[in-house]
Amino acid sequence: MAGKHKIAIFASGTGSNFEAIAKAAIGGRIDAEVALLVSDRPSARVCEVAKELGIETFAFCAKDYDSKQEYEAAIVERCQMAEVELICLAGYMRLVGETLLSAYEGKIINIHPSLLPAFKGKDAIKQAFNYGVKVFGVTIHYVDMSLDGGQIIAQQAFNYNGYDINELETMFHAVEHTLYINTIREILK
Repeated sequence: MAGKHKIAIFASGTGSNFEAIAKAAIGGRIDAEVALLVSDRPSARVCEVAKELGIETFAFCAKDYDSKQEYEAAIVERCQMAEVELICLAGYMRLVGETLLSAYEGKIINIHPSLLPAFKGKDAIKQAFNYGVKVFGVTIHYVDMSLDGGQIIAQQAFNYNGYDINELETMFHAVEHTLYINTIREILK
């Protein structure tokens, strides 16, 4: 593993993007080691996946800290201990604050299930589906203080004319996994 870039992945849920990135790193498809999983939900499935893959995890409950600044300071400390160079948000359901942003300025990226700037925030797939769009997409962007803002790095669109949100979500995952891995590979070059 010597010489590989070290990344941290932040996730709050099932961890499909986490798992795809971690397996790409383990399989040598990206020149990186997933050095740390950060999760704000200790009971999330992603924590089990990390354990199965032998990846160090920092799982916390925000309510156990006096402030966002305090838990973000703990996250920064753990990332620095793991020598993390790049943070990849993958379904992390918290807005990143100033403490984390200042420590990793220009080194935090996020994946969002829409063609930003459309359909920001939570439930973007459902928002777009209910709106009736026919062209969906995925965006990877740098993280700043705004909600799903920051400079766009990559986007990929796809058509969907069906009526099954579960089928649509499956299509999203296929696009997300490939786009995120390819984007991470390019950033680390």
